[in-house]
Amino acid sequence: METSNQTMNTIQEALEDFKAGKFVIVVDDEDRENEGDFIIAAEKITPEKVNFMLQHGRGVLCCPLPEQRCAELDLMHQVSTNTSMLGTPFTVTVDKLEGCTTGVSAHDRAATILALSDPASRPETFGRPGHINPLYARQRGVLQRAGHTEAAVDLCRLCGMREAAALIEIMNEDGTMARLPQLEKVAEEYDLKLISIKDLIAFRLEKGEGLEDGSSRQQDGLQPIGSTLIERGETVTLPTMYGTFMLTPFRDLTTGLEHIALTKGTWQEDEPVLCRVHSSCATGDIFGSLRCECGEQLHKAMQKIEAEGKGIIVYMNQEGRGIGLMNKIRAYKLQENGEDTVEANVHLGFRPDERDYGVGAQILREMGARKLRLMTNNPVKRVGLESYGIEIVDNLPIEIAPNPYNLNYMRTKKEKMNHNLKLV
Repeated sequence: METSNQTMNTIQEALEDFKAGKFVIVVDDEDRENEGDFIIAAEKITPEKVNFMLQHGRGVLCCPLPEQRCAELDLMHQVSTNTSMLGTPFTVTVDKLEGCTTGVSAHDRAATILALSDPASRPETFGRPGHINPLYARQRGVLQRAGHTEAAVDLCRLCGMREAAALIEIMNEDGTMARLPQLEKVAEEYDLKLISIKDLIAFRLEKGEGLEDGSSRQQDGLQPIGSTLIERGETVTLPTMYGTFMLTPFRDLTTGLEHIALTKGTWQEDEPVLCRVHSSCATGDIFGSLRCECGEQLHKAMQKIEAEGKGIIVYMNQEGRGIGLMNKIRAYKLQENGEDTVEANVHLGFRPDERDYGVGAQILREMGARKLRLMTNNPVKRVGLESYGIEIVDNLPIEIAPNPYNLNYMRTKKEKMNHNLKLV
């Protein structure tokens, strides 16, 4: 999906409309849902606006809220194991009790959305189940999860409004999902601003760098919402069997997980840097497991950077494509019983790939690497980093020949996850 600035409004333009109570159309990347949503601040909702969303959006009417507010209102996750394709963060559905009837009318739905945005509301304000779908937004917004849910709450925060929004997916009249060409026509027809989540991420990063006190945002009328996800540690020399590197640890302030930047040499800010973003694999990286190619990829990347004399490896603490070591081994057991790696993850209640590239992108920016020659076979990794404002100048394959123990695993990566693997 093309999301060029020629078709998009600026984030600042959208914020002005959003604060005035108008809808904004927000589109995400083609590698995710590839769709657009009507989004409005919950405190600005009316029955007429609910009716507009239902008539012209036609999707599922939802109310994104911060995770903490969901907990305060006792809005539990809709299911204990979320197996939806993109992990859509639904809570139990609700209706406002007082002043409503069935909960389904535009009046009742507007009343429920307004109540969800009201700081005076309590768990007993709502009946369960109902006709509004609250969604829990991740704490750090689009810098943590590049979804419409987080974008909606971020727009509220940037405008200094209550942290609650209403959104609905936009469908065409024939029931298909509206893509960018159709969304442009909708925006023009109803005089609405059209923005992308990718641009919102870039906007937050640009406004938030080194400004934890929020001073810059307050000068331009925006509110501080905290754009730094990471804490940087000390840098030390690390001699290895592949060469001498510099090691800098980072801590994710949201999860507490610790990651590593392994660097060699120096570069200019606009210089494309040889880079590998590598997810931790204890079995492959440490023990030399033949069930995957992770360890060999890591060491090959180190050798390539050593040969070039400069580059960076971001070593992310995201075992098992983000599901953790215990679940990774559970997935291994399912694979021994005949499931492939994708089927095993889904069987356990996860998406095929649960990795978060937002923190990795911030580490790269902190290390002055904003243009990359990225060593990867995974097209999703490229899109994931680009969504966070990292420019991929070149995509360099880093393929390892399969062996009898990982051939099925590699074939699944090629056939089901679209990895570029010519040797499989």
